[in-house]
Amino acid sequence: MTTILAIETSCDETAAAVVLDGKTIASNIVASQIDLHAQFGGVFPEIASRAHIEAIGHVVESAIKDAGINANKIDAIAVTRGPGLVGSLLVGINYAKGLALALDKPLLGINHLEGHVYSLWLTDAGRDIQFPALVLIVSGGHTELLLMTGHGQYERLGGTLDDAAGEAFDKVGRLLGLPFPGGPNIERVAAQGSPTAFDFPRAKTDNSYDFSFSGLKTAVKREATVSSRSGDKEPVLRSDVSVKDVAASFQRVLVSTLVDKTARAAKEFKATEILMAGGVSANQALRQAMRAQTELPVRYPPLNLCTDNAAMIAAAANFRYDAGLRDDFDMDVKPMWALNSHTYDR
Repeated sequence: MTTILAIETSCDETAAAVVLDGKTIASNIVASQIDLHAQFGGVFPEIASRAHIEAIGHVVESAIKDAGINANKIDAIAVTRGPGLVGSLLVGINYAKGLALALDKPLLGINHLEGHVYSLWLTDAGRDIQFPALVLIVSGGHTELLLMTGHGQYERLGGTLDDAAGEAFDKVGRLLGLPFPGGPNIERVAAQGSPTAFDFPRAKTDNSYDFSFSGLKTAVKREATVSSRSGDKEPVLRSDVSVKDVAASFQRVLVSTLVDKTARAAKEFKATEILMAGGVSANQALRQAMRAQTELPVRYPPLNLCTDNAAMIAAAANFRYDAGLRDDFDMDVKPMWALNSHTYDR
């Protein structure tokens, strides 16, 4: 049985987990920084880095303790190498290097987006994913559409040209005066609004599988807010606008854009199933719309594995460990690391 300890610090969660054979979670500890960043309406990189430094030792110790194992029983140390915030990534990778050296264990640097994909392997440990699978990754800063033909084999079909879906949720949530993070709060108020109250536009990206949500965000801003008199403050919400209706209409357009392109790609590339992962995959409207628009099986993680966590990093690392792959201790962070068939090429 392979036992992997993983560390994830790509953004604003300090996380560590122990996973057995890439499928069974022995422990999964996450220290969230949401309260620290709420006042800014988004993640403040310097604050995130400092919070990681303060939390990482305790989080890793808790993960080992909760797993009920001795640290010497760990087979390998995995850590998120990128993409993500440079300062946050450095905290995790440096801690992982030190721990791997101290325990004399191999080190694996894992792509954060691949971690999201492998959260699906933790969802139903007794069932293997059937390839080729169409993968939609919708996390805070990433919207990616991939064809996965095997372990570590990805063809990138498209991605965001500007704001990712998660960023659009956060920015629109801020315009509407909702708490950070915007995704779950927009979903909450949208449930009480009319999704057809506003006819917000969808970006024209020809017939490609790329996404663009910046224009949608701007349309919401123009419809729902007025400019601040001071000129340097955030726009203010119009008094005659229903936040519930704006949220519902915005969510409808964003969700339909994601679903239409994913379903079309799945059909074109003859996928056997659709995998959704990342924080936005927790959105119930997205889940329901995706299931309604395709006859293929649609899989997504439980809510606690949609957002950033270290269990998914361990799951991704397990397949690379079993394949005999290892990383050098001089590896550096890759804040803009893309996920494709050449991701791990040296």
